[in-house]
Amino acid sequence: MSDLSRAEVAVVACAELFRGDGEIVVSPMGFIPSLGARLARLTFEPDIVLSDGEAYLMTSDAVVEGWQPFRKVLDTVVPRGKRHVVMGANQIDGEGNQNISAIGDHAQPKKQLLGVRGGPGNTANHRTSYWVPRHSKRVFVDQVDIVSGVGYARAREAGLRYHDVHRVVTNLGVLDFGGEDHAPRLVSVHPGVSVDEVVEATSFPLITDGVTESRLPTESELLLIRTSLDPKSLRDKEVPS
Repeated sequence: MSDLSRAEVAVVACAELFRGDGEIVVSPMGFIPSLGARLARLTFEPDIVLSDGEAYLMTSDAVVEGWQPFRKVLDTVVPRGKRHVVMGANQIDGEGNQNISAIGDHAQPKKQLLGVRGGPGNTANHRTSYWVPRHSKRVFVDQVDIVSGVGYARAREAGLRYHDVHRVVTNLGVLDFGGEDHAPRLVSVHPGVSVDEVVEATSFPLITDGVTESRLPTESELLLIRTSLDPKSLRDKEVPS
């Protein structure tokens, strides 16, 4: 696998987000997370139910197989923690807070983004992971400008029952909040990436004990990615090698 691309490692890292989820609705938002979710369903997690993040349920081939309007989602899924969401993030801080709303002061931001959207509801009610295609200090900040997705300290204060910021996958590696008192931790680095490179690209301290190399795709997984899931190699446009 000498020609293995960084994007293919990222797809597998996103697939690993869903390992052990079982029969649960997953809502991957973004191309690489969607490839990862579909790969997981085709291989080690056949019972996950794929959603496009909005109202449609999908097959592993991205064919619509069902419709679940938001009213049904709110009635049957949201209150019970039976969903795993993968969102993007313009900013993430060391407490796991996420910002997709705006950069700068809330009253007069320098840049208006998406708005909080479903960030608060997702992080309050479901397991949530994040995908960051360009790991840098502009994203991994000391403190987010606006809280969209709820981090661990705020969740504890609010007594949120289903709060679970699971992992953050980036183009450099995988992070989680598995340290003492949910301190941020570097779990793995992708091939060709050093621990120091990730630390340098992150504004807050990272626990780096026990860092491993991110899992490589198996031959069968690589075949699925290249011939079935993404034959046009669009993944490489999001994560260049």
